[in-house]
Amino acid sequence: MITQLRHSFFQVFTIMTLWVTLLATIFFGELPIQMSYLWNIAGIAFIAAIVFGMMYNLLWNHFTLKPVWNIVISSTFNIAGGMAMVWLFSVDMFQFIAPWFPGMWLLSIVLHIIAFYFYARMDSKKKAEELNNILK
Repeated sequence: MITQLRHSFFQVFTIMTLWVTLLATIFFGELPIQMSYLWNIAGIAFIAAIVFGMMYNLLWNHFTLKPVWNIVISSTFNIAGGMAMVWLFSVDMFQFIAPWFPGMWLLSIVLHIIAFYFYARMDSKKKAEELNNILK
């Protein structure tokens, strides 16, 4: 489990670093950036790796909480991590979207519920097919 979490962490960290670097290249263009901003990019990648690489994996694959708690915890950490990443990317952008925080949290909960039921339906179909194949 630790190896899987470490692999997932570094996979998300690397992809997020490349993604944010691409975004910074697009949005900042030819503007010079300070070397300290590279730490912001590393911070964004670290937050994403913790939330999406480790927390989601632990919450949905290893913990045995009820789905409603998984959804609430996932949504809360998703929005909190997202807001922290936006703040690290641009304080102005953070101040622009901060008033919509409660709405984003509710939308996140709704989308997590939809994703949970969609995934549960697909998983149950897959398991039913596996059981039918065993019976043949």
